[in-house]
Amino acid sequence: MKRYLVTLAAGVALSYAVLGQATNSQVPSGRDVVKPEVYASMEPAGRGGSFQIAVVMNIRQGFHVNAREKSEEYLIATDLKAQFPSGFSGGEVVYPKGQLETFTFSKKPLNVYQGKVILRLPVNALATAPLGEQHIRLKLRYQACSTEFCLLPTTLPLDAAVSITASASTAKPAHAEIFAKQ
Repeated sequence: MKRYLVTLAAGVALSYAVLGQATNSQVPSGRDVVKPEVYASMEPAGRGGSFQIAVVMNIRQGFHVNAREKSEEYLIATDLKAQFPSGFSGGEVVYPKGQLETFTFSKKPLNVYQGKVILRLPVNALATAPLGEQHIRLKLRYQACSTEFCLLPTTLPLDAAVSITASASTAKPAHAEIFAKQ
């Protein structure tokens, strides 16, 4: 089994190398296909309060990324991870439902994201959260594909900056266009 996986990995790497040499100027990188933006639902947010972080994935037309809920075991699902500094805790990322789309390379419809997709992360600013601007480090992982080829999986480091005040009563909603009631 191990030998099979090594052979499979080598074959995939060779396919990407050949694709890259053949159409290097025409094939974008995964970083060029998805342009993420990060927003906080409160600005400022207050100690003892909760807020959300949204990562808006703007996916280039003609491409898609695999949804969080994969339709095939071999697919690489979209994944968002957070590293919370002292004074913060968070819940599970809320991923949107994907769309089932049929592509020429798959007999079965695949669950994908296209266009604009919003991932949401609930965050708690504890009573011990430091005051002032704080940063929550994020890692967004995805694999972008067109109808003809898939790019190598991409992991992007992101930064969610939020200002923290002494009290949740001083928190103010921000970015209503992103955090409107769902």
